[in-house]
Amino acid sequence: MRKTTVFVDETLIENALKLTHLRTKKEVIEAGLLELVKRKNRELLRQELGSFEIDLSLKELKKRRAER
Repeated sequence: MRKTTVFVDETLIENALKLTHLRTKKEVIEAGLLELVKRKNRELLRQELGSFEIDLSLKELKKRRAER
């Protein structure tokens, strides 16, 4: 880990601290970066897999989930 200096909107940091109940600015920034990486990885996975049609009714889907 290394030290990095950045200028961040203080209001944004304060709002994030209140909403997340995290204790430090560092925790808020790390949580935000982790969430960003997760989101981008999901987007990349969706692009890799593409899209396809699924022909299931809600009833069939619930039945399949219950069988697990």
